[in-house]
Amino acid sequence: MEVLKKHSSFCALLFLSSLVLHHFNSVHSIGVNYGTLGDNLPPPAQVAQFIKDKTIIDRVKIFDVNPDILRAFANTGIFVSVTVPNGEIPNLTNVRYARRWVDANIKPFYPQTKINYILLGNEILHWGPQNLRDNLVAAMKTLHKALVRSGLRDIRVTTAHSLAILESSQPPSLAKFRPGWDKGVLAPMLQFLRETRSPFMVNPYPYFGYSPELANFALFRPNKGVYDRFTRRTYTNMFDMLVDAVFISMKKLGYGDVEIVVGETGWSSQGEVFEPKCTVPNAASYNGGLLQKYNSGQGTPLLPRKKFETYIFALFNENQKTGSTAERNFGLFRPDFSAVYDIGIMRGGAATAKPVPRPALPAPATPKPKPQAGKKWCMAKASATDTALQANIDYVCSQGFDCKPIQPGGACFNPNTVRAHASYIMNVYYQKEGRNNFNCDFRNTGAITASDPSNGPCIYVS
Repeated sequence: MEVLKKHSSFCALLFLSSLVLHHFNSVHSIGVNYGTLGDNLPPPAQVAQFIKDKTIIDRVKIFDVNPDILRAFANTGIFVSVTVPNGEIPNLTNVRYARRWVDANIKPFYPQTKINYILLGNEILHWGPQNLRDNLVAAMKTLHKALVRSGLRDIRVTTAHSLAILESSQPPSLAKFRPGWDKGVLAPMLQFLRETRSPFMVNPYPYFGYSPELANFALFRPNKGVYDRFTRRTYTNMFDMLVDAVFISMKKLGYGDVEIVVGETGWSSQGEVFEPKCTVPNAASYNGGLLQKYNSGQGTPLLPRKKFETYIFALFNENQKTGSTAERNFGLFRPDFSAVYDIGIMRGGAATAKPVPRPALPAPATPKPKPQAGKKWCMAKASATDTALQANIDYVCSQGFDCKPIQPGGACFNPNTVRAHASYIMNVYYQKEGRNNFNCDFRNTGAITASDPSNGPCIYVS
């Protein structure tokens, strides 16, 4: 009898320990996007060690398949999501090519590095030319087959979407995917994700929907809320509203059971004079509120008690990002690992968000024309490849925009480079489509600037 009591006590203790451990792991974890557009960033090995030893971050998402980063995260226990370059999508519809790609980019690092997702490109439906959209789902299926044939059954294949996939998002009950993309691309994609138990990854940014009157609603601060009369739910923050809009849109296609993962969301801590929303208190409020919400496990009004896997954008301030100052100041940390602000992400750190009193890194010391108050332009990023920029030109010109200025004899034909032509055309698209930040993203190859890029007879519209 005494032995039985001891056994029962041991089992109870073991269950309690596992419950506590599960609770600890589920609370103290968050993902982050690890970008590398900086000439002052620490080496990947130091980054991996810092994340493992000093933070509660347990997963990172990178925008390529950088072998140095993959090696650095080996044996750390940190999950790593990698991204296939957009230009590889058509090639990956061929199973032999997909097998070679897996052999070269995944197998040398797995399972020592815990690669959990492979993303096919980034925001392809929003920014990609038609040939990438047309091949996206087929490439996802073929890459999955290549992984299975290579014995890598635990790695999921997905892709990240901007919320431009939604025709509307307010109120969430009336949200739906854009016609054409809904049944033509997203339905077969969601069917594939359901069959492979892979997540639907979206990038909700209340940052882009900010306005002074909605500041508290966007920044997880107390507010009166927004009522959806069709679902009879009240929303106290914009993040929940955007996620539920995605969920409703999926449900209308019959795929409400597919897991949603938040691939990117964040807030810049410093911006230009025309970007007053970009402050350290606002960034601390948004990302701190996001982390608290994540840890609470509260879910959204339509998905209560649902804990969404979430990746904050971004790990570091990146001083080589082009465009406005805001683009270079999305980081939680500076390159020397000091926190821009405290949201409780450090091990043993504070649980509430607060600024850390130290100025952010200055913008690169390159001469720029004097900004014109209130005006903004879209330019190609310095890091963008000619292949990606040519795809931007092809896309915009295929949508009926006037591309004559960059053709021979046109006012913007010289300098006759892909980069110059792409910048002009990307700005035309940005100006005509509404001057929203996402209209200048172009799969992370465009950036907004306050400096007029006009040159001689080539006048950039504003």
